[in-house]
Amino acid sequence: MRLRLQPSATLRIRCALKRLFPALLLITATAIAAPKDHRPNVILILADDMAVGDLSCRNGGRSRTPNLDRLWREGVNFPRACSGSAVCAPARAALLTGRYPHRTGAVTLNMEKYPELSRIRKDETTMADLFRAGGYRTGLIGKWHSGAGPEYHPLSRGFDEFEGFIGHLYVPNYFNFKLDIQRAKTAFPGRYLTEDLSARALNFVRRHRDERFFLHLAHYAPHRPLGAPEERIQPYVERGLDRETATVYAMIEIMDEGIGALLAELERLKLRDNTIVIFASDNGPDPLVAERFNLDQRGTKYTIYQGGIHVPFVFQWPARYAAGTRAEVVHFTDVLPTLVELCGLDAGGLKFDGASLAPILAAKKGALPKRRFWQWNRLTPRYTHNAAVREGDWKLVRPYVTRNIPKADSTLPPALYNLADDPAESRDVSGENRELTERLAAALERWSVEVERDRRRPEATAGR
Repeated sequence: MRLRLQPSATLRIRCALKRLFPALLLITATAIAAPKDHRPNVILILADDMAVGDLSCRNGGRSRTPNLDRLWREGVNFPRACSGSAVCAPARAALLTGRYPHRTGAVTLNMEKYPELSRIRKDETTMADLFRAGGYRTGLIGKWHSGAGPEYHPLSRGFDEFEGFIGHLYVPNYFNFKLDIQRAKTAFPGRYLTEDLSARALNFVRRHRDERFFLHLAHYAPHRPLGAPEERIQPYVERGLDRETATVYAMIEIMDEGIGALLAELERLKLRDNTIVIFASDNGPDPLVAERFNLDQRGTKYTIYQGGIHVPFVFQWPARYAAGTRAEVVHFTDVLPTLVELCGLDAGGLKFDGASLAPILAAKKGALPKRRFWQWNRLTPRYTHNAAVREGDWKLVRPYVTRNIPKADSTLPPALYNLADDPAESRDVSGENRELTERLAAALERWSVEVERDRRRPEATAGR
């Protein structure tokens, strides 16, 4: 039987279809014009004062880091990676800009006494700036230490969301701390800082699961003031460790558990394959804490010897890169150029000191800088003090003198080490290699002049 419609009903249907077709065409055109964004998410995790020797897979099981060990095995790990500095603020500046910290203006530590020397200049472009301009939702959870004051706040430096602390004054101890949440300070007595930051990272990922995101999770552990629940410290004490080392390992273990929960959540949300996860530490172990195993390297935080700048570094993107180990000497300034390439960001002619690791991650030959440089002292830079240049396995060092403010330029002669033969930097071979020593000393001098000139440049001609 055929259904016959009244003329009025037929007219209404025809009018409805006329209205509907343009809408259908618009929806179809929009879908064609705006394909799904397949770029990866990025989670950049940074520990604070954690040594290479703090990973269980590198220390024979002294500590317990099962999740970081798994990340090391299943990602692309770099056993010879180096930070951008031997201390916190300059190292973070190098990581966030892809440039030597001296160029960025962040050269010392105390933001309260020396705010102008402990912040990333406003005319520098940060990693978060580039991700936000590229359509990513950007978030920082944890430690900032890259500038105090409204104009240097994370929300003014490219981050859409900030739940963390500007500097050490926010954290008198790990069980009593304040956080700046979108520029509003809130106290959290009774919570444990590392667990709190881990929970906030989980929440960020859940809230932004349906959009591209860049999350910088900047843990404070195991930085002083040392602190962890007693039941987490005691097992290490019972194994014969001194209490400070036991506390450090407990702090790292709790951080490791939070990172494991974050990776598990990415898997649950089906985001793991297309999320780049990077883990590193800002510098080596604190010398004001009891000495612990660190691959028998010379030096600690504050020094440009390997113990101060050699850091754990692992990069994982399951959809793109197979697990493996790379022998290249990579540097914090390489991270941003790498993410620019892999995430299709527009760097707009920025001049990086590092280079993209994309070919190396794919087990191909990469074009990294021939030399790497480091220097640090408190207050304004004195390049004769605590400076180094590395070329291959050769490392020339202007010796470390003091972690206090140096009173004058150092007159100590440079030392030369071959790290392939002498990873502990225990034998100065400058006398046997005069020509190489002079050449590397000259390169370090040229670099010092260049970055100091850039540090003192007028505030308008940043890194472009």
